[in-house]
Amino acid sequence: MRERPDIAIPGELARTFRTHHGLVFRTAYKITGNAADAEDVLQTIFLRLLRRHPTAEPLDNEASYLRRAAINVSLDLVRSRQEDRTVPLMDVPSDPSHPDPGELKAALRRALARLGPRSAEVFALRFFEDLSNQQIARMLDISRVLVAVIVHRARQQLRRELGSYL
Repeated sequence: MRERPDIAIPGELARTFRTHHGLVFRTAYKITGNAADAEDVLQTIFLRLLRRHPTAEPLDNEASYLRRAAINVSLDLVRSRQEDRTVPLMDVPSDPSHPDPGELKAALRRALARLGPRSAEVFALRFFEDLSNQQIARMLDISRVLVAVIVHRARQQLRRELGSYL
């Protein structure tokens, strides 16, 4: 049987999966709000690792790489579902002055998906992963000041888009 050159070493991949699958799932779940979608994100990320070229550079910081990958794949999934924004009539809240918490979460996901990729990633790291600005700056190799500016602008945009819910 011929060995495929585009498959990572299974033992190393298995170790990475055992060590970090919970982190990837939790990160994806916080963004997608759905366990099935979080599982899809988890599968996508580890399939990409499986297909990684064997001569590719090893990951410097697996946890950081996988967390960022989970955020980006989750946001891509949310963005891809933006086209289907219809709400069945039965699901419309009867009292519009008190929005349904589920609809508010869905609106937040849609608004987050409309942020630029860097802004969405920084926002998710700051508020979903509860990382400090300094930790995010180190992870993304940018200044703390830039992280603060990105967070501020992202919050402003989200506030504008979610104004009717606040």
